[in-house]
Amino acid sequence: MSATKLSGVIAAIATPVAEDGAPDIDRALKLARYLLDNGCDGLNVLGTTGEATSFSVEERKRVMSAYKTNGLPMQRLMVGAGAAAVADAVALTRHAADLGFAGALLLPPFYYKGVPDDGLVAYIDTIVKATADNPIPLYLYHFPAMSGLPWHVALIRRLLDSYSSRIVGLKDSSGDMAYARSAAAISKDFAVFPSTEAVLIEARRGDFAGCISATANCNADLCARAWAAGDAAALEAAVIIRKLFDGKPLVSGVKALLGHIHGDAQLARVKPPLAAFSAADRAAVVAGYDATRAKRVA
Repeated sequence: MSATKLSGVIAAIATPVAEDGAPDIDRALKLARYLLDNGCDGLNVLGTTGEATSFSVEERKRVMSAYKTNGLPMQRLMVGAGAAAVADAVALTRHAADLGFAGALLLPPFYYKGVPDDGLVAYIDTIVKATADNPIPLYLYHFPAMSGLPWHVALIRRLLDSYSSRIVGLKDSSGDMAYARSAAAISKDFAVFPSTEAVLIEARRGDFAGCISATANCNADLCARAWAAGDAAALEAAVIIRKLFDGKPLVSGVKALLGHIHGDAQLARVKPPLAAFSAADRAAVVAGYDATRAKRVA
């Protein structure tokens, strides 16, 4: 298993979508390089912000392969490999391992709700055994508002008791900081990444491994200043940019702002069932972003 440990500012990178609905590989690679060169320690490819569950297994594999064949630093990338069908999760996790990704991020199998812990353990057990020959590190993805299934702390402990050599961390998108702290307290070797950059100063102290944030698509340079140097003013500006999306659709909003930042309206396209960010919301977010950049960035 790779010894690479992901940490710091990780953007949950958006996946550009072509006119025909397929992943736009060229734009995806360009965005990835930009983020890695402008503040991101790593990228979470094909997560929620990356609309992974809206793409087929083959489309997801194509995106994953493109990062490898085009020379991106695989040791800095984790990739979403969870799926409702365990066979799909196995196929994606194997592909991630073969390509050399630093980790596979696993949503629970999200269609059936209220399943017992034994069922979730069986899901992980199947993936672990199926990838034993090429054992990529596994990260749990806790996002119960979307998946309907939590990786609760007692279940994490149970999984670590059985699979501590494979399960190395957790992305927490619940927004529940008490939960994040409880998960981080399980073990100093268990890397917990809250989904907000607001925790970066705490992460510098060792409370967390860093953050995995959707809005780091748009404020990675500010996040980097907070992570690397404890720059409170940069963190404040980064959080202001994040809060521009409060009460608004986050994925389509991030993509709309990316279109503004990069001068490329094609970056704003989303995959059904998501819908385009409204013109009014776009105007408000762009104005807030530009004002924050003008006032707060030295």
